[in-house]
Amino acid sequence: MSANSAEGTTRMDVLLVKAGRTKIRYGAELLADDGTRVVVRAPWAGEGVRDFGFVRFEPGDVFTEYYWRDRWYAVKEVRDSAGTLKGWYCDITRPAVRTGTELVVEDLDLDLWRSADGGDVRRLDEDEFADSGLAESDPSAAAAATAALDEVEALARGDGFAALLA
Repeated sequence: MSANSAEGTTRMDVLLVKAGRTKIRYGAELLADDGTRVVVRAPWAGEGVRDFGFVRFEPGDVFTEYYWRDRWYAVKEVRDSAGTLKGWYCDITRPAVRTGTELVVEDLDLDLWRSADGGDVRRLDEDEFADSGLAESDPSAAAAATAALDEVEALARGDGFAALLA
């Protein structure tokens, strides 16, 4: 199987790593892998409901997740069980690494939310990022992460998501 094909592999494990430890591991369906971008679909992998105040993730929600091997973020389209778009949750991460049926993504604490109508775009967890110590331990990674947050925010505030996720 080539990196440009999803042939023969429909199930993958997505591992979200934080500070060197697996934060969550969940099964997903591989939709596409063009060698640069990997797209998977998975049900909400959290336990119960996670209410952020501006959006709720809950059992039945479906995430179509876009990961890049050359970008410092992942974009997750979130739909409810009826298929209604809730919005996009963006994780700032190191570039994704796929090995066989595993996709490993290192979470760098920064996140961004864009509502379905585009009226609510918000940066999240900047305090956690500052507290992580990444700026001191790996300044180039910290700079890449903050640049990625700026980039994904600009895409979210404009019409950039359509082209990015097409």
